[in-house]
Amino acid sequence: TSIIYHGLWHPVHTFRGPHWCEYCANFMWGLIAQGVRCSDCGLNVHKQCSKHVPNDCQPDLKRIKKVYCCDLTTLVKAHNTQRPMVVDICIREIEARGLKSEGLYRVSGFTEHIEDVKMAFDRDGEKADISASIYPDINIITGALKLYFRDLPIPLITYDTYSKFIEAAKISNADERLEAVHEVLLLLPPAHYETLRYLMIHLKKVTMNEKDNLMNAENLGIVFGPTLMRPPEDSTLTTLHDMRYQKLIVQILIENEDVLF
Repeated sequence: TSIIYHGLWHPVHTFRGPHWCEYCANFMWGLIAQGVRCSDCGLNVHKQCSKHVPNDCQPDLKRIKKVYCCDLTTLVKAHNTQRPMVVDICIREIEARGLKSEGLYRVSGFTEHIEDVKMAFDRDGEKADISASIYPDINIITGALKLYFRDLPIPLITYDTYSKFIEAAKISNADERLEAVHEVLLLLPPAHYETLRYLMIHLKKVTMNEKDNLMNAENLGIVFGPTLMRPPEDSTLTTLHDMRYQKLIVQILIENEDVLF
């Protein structure tokens, strides 16, 4: 799991000047490629020591230059939050002024403006201004939120749990299916679980305004299925084959968020 949390050990690293391993405290010998460095927290260790370092590094905010395209667990650890602030800020804005907007999440916002929002978050973090005075069209904010999930290196519904969710969706008995979905949810890493829980509570609110926004759980499943889950092997055939199950999983999560989470 050092791959998920320890932002990815840089391949062998060449340190300038004498260096000591921060795990075993012994000297790193040699002039080049003496050890490895964690790209999140900057920990420097011998290559063989990196196998023993616990995975819960506290990433250094200075090293995390962006919000989008950053591993979700790394981001929440760096900012010491439960969920990525992008998710909180976008959802707050959408709930404040968009719940009755027709085709919410289905209607696309202008791509260039969505990119602007992404840049604002990458540049200003939680100080990003996404208010109505700058982005009057709520579909830009929903677009920015969907893009955040699409850009995650490890999807919100992780590669590790993907096939288990698909298998659960194929169960025909509704009660057994719900039970199976619940079991797989518990396998998600804490930050993924918490973000998914928060998103589903929000999407449930969206469906409660269906008479205005015309978006029910099934419609949202069609939009969010491929946004939140991607098969581990990038095959178009698998993706096409799984689409109805992806939709169903999201639909089940929305409709049953109160019992599942």
